Amino acid sequence: MTARRSAKIQLFFFIEDIIPKNCRICYTLFVSIAKNVKNIKERVAKAAERAGRDPRSIKLVAVIKNIPLDLVFRALDCGITDVGINRVQEAAEKFSIVKEKYPQLAWHMIGHLQRNKVRQALDMFDIIQSIDSERLAEEINKRAQKPVPALIEVNTSGEASKFGVSFKNAVSLVSRVASYEKIKIQGLMTIGSAANAGLEQVRSCFRALRELAQTANDLRIGNADMEILSMGMTDDFEIAIGEGSNLVRVGRGIFQQ
Repeated sequence: MTARRSAKIQLFFFIEDIIPKNCRICYTLFVSIAKNVKNIKERVAKAAERAGRDPRSIKLVAVIKNIPLDLVFRALDCGITDVGINRVQEAAEKFSIVKEKYPQLAWHMIGHLQRNKVRQALDMFDIIQSIDSERLAEEINKRAQKPVPALIEVNTSGEASKFGVSFKNAVSLVSRVASYEKIKIQGLMTIGSAANAGLEQVRSCFRALRELAQTANDLRIGNADMEILSMGMTDDFEIAIGEGSNLVRVGRGIFQQ
């Protein structure tokens, strides 16, 4: 064995001894994120091309729920321009630190928003993707200082575990919320059926949202636009793109090892 090889082996075991196991896991994730971001973007592009669409028309939102800041920064350094988060409290813990380093970053509220968190949410988020009731819309309209970009969240699967206005009441909610001066409806959001429900069931949820958006467009409801269809996550974003999604929310696919 050469002296150089021996030295490398000794260094390896030294590093293994001094770096805690959880830190080594974080380092592995740190290295993986660049590859993951590149892979997701390539898959988005291929899914768009299969659907005859321009890949540049589809926005990738990185979901940073429970992700340490150093890994969030790594993803942003790899070209992520939009982040989504489910809880206002976690967003508050990260917002000022991230905003200082990445002032142009767009923040998406993608989880259930409680009315008592609206004021705090409006100070951080560029778009609220999860308006699912008129009471929430009223609170946003009351607290907002300027028009708030927003999506109406629709429960297309009918699963009790998911938030969102019911499919049958969605157009009515769009119509009512569109009358509020401080809310600018830009489209719809949904979470598809669980992957174990089968691909066709997942696809049907996304297709239903696309058709609902078309219905709302045809009705020419107030100032409501249906420009954004936010649907598709790590396990199903390619199906969603095939059904018209132009905003996908990916967390595990970016931050997994």
